[in-house]
Amino acid sequence: MLRRAKTSGLKVSAAASINHLTLNEIDVGPYRTFFKVAPPLRSEDDRSALVAALASGLVDVVVSDHDPQDVETKRLPFAEAAHGAIGLETMLTAGLRLVHNGEIELLTLLKAMSSRPAELLGLPGGSLRAGAPADSSSSTRTCPGCSIRSSSSRNARTRRSTSRDLQGRVVRTIVAGRTVFEFV
Repeated sequence: MLRRAKTSGLKVSAAASINHLTLNEIDVGPYRTFFKVAPPLRSEDDRSALVAALASGLVDVVVSDHDPQDVETKRLPFAEAAHGAIGLETMLTAGLRLVHNGEIELLTLLKAMSSRPAELLGLPGGSLRAGAPADSSSSTRTCPGCSIRSSSSRNARTRRSTSRDLQGRVVRTIVAGRTVFEFV
């Protein structure tokens, strides 16, 4: 439907969360609540199709779906546990996993996380062009034992068993030419 709408010239866009692009229902395993998100994680075939849609430009934007939950709302039986996970601090490194695996091109990922959202919202950001607001993050290093600064540090990607997926982390964020965050 989305492809048909776009080829018909309709002004539509689509977004996918980094969780749904990089995780699948197998990651939930024996009802691990830190993987409980809404909508729920789907099959590997669904995840691969979503990545292919991103690679082809059908999906325009990658979002963090950042929805931190208090540890007490996650330490419940799976059916009672809250939906949600952090995503903002691990979004770039999780996305780089798709690049390192050869599933998408780096520029496709960066466009979907920066310039395309700004373009769709009519904002001047999302670019490193001369004269544009200098908003960027620089990523480096590996992430085993990540130090998460969110109000919820419980995250599927920060557990030792899954942190191997992350190759990098944000060390500096610049907004309007000023450093607003620096990992020390």
